[in-house]
Amino acid sequence: MTSTKLMIAVAAAGLLATTGCGEGAAGNNAATATDAAAKAAGDSTIAEGIGDADTFAAAAKQAGLDGTLAGPGPYTVLVPTNAAFDKLPAGTLDALMKDEAKAELTGVLTYHVLPGEILAADIGKAIEAGNGKALLATMAGGTLTATKEGDAIVVSDGAGSKARISGGDERRSNGVIHRIDTVLMPS
Repeated sequence: MTSTKLMIAVAAAGLLATTGCGEGAAGNNAATATDAAAKAAGDSTIAEGIGDADTFAAAAKQAGLDGTLAGPGPYTVLVPTNAAFDKLPAGTLDALMKDEAKAELTGVLTYHVLPGEILAADIGKAIEAGNGKALLATMAGGTLTATKEGDAIVVSDGAGSKARISGGDERRSNGVIHRIDTVLMPS
């Protein structure tokens, strides 16, 4: 395993351990935290909580991911706003929404999904622990880099495109949603 891949694996494992184990003494029960989050979110899943991000919702349905986002999770989804999709080069979204591009669309969308429930504070702590950056493993098998610009958390894709988390910690029964202002693309 290369040192870069090892660093990604260690960062992802550490981030998941931070979010999965709860805070405080070893006697804390992670299920209690999950139950509390589910109670706060009610029965609303990530799929139902996407709200006014119509483009992401339509793309998830086209890719067949709407059922997954309604499933048990937990997931953390970085949901690009409609305005984020509008910033894509002309024709990109139309090409991705074609039946023959389903695999590519799925890759783009799962690049926005992280395993586990990762709150903004967890990302912030990982950035601090990583001396200014944290590597986040995606469900697509890629890696996002999280940094801070002022008080804002920014995630970057492999090509260097940056998305600012503009609304975060929208808890749902199967995870959490963070709104972002740019569509991230796997390299």
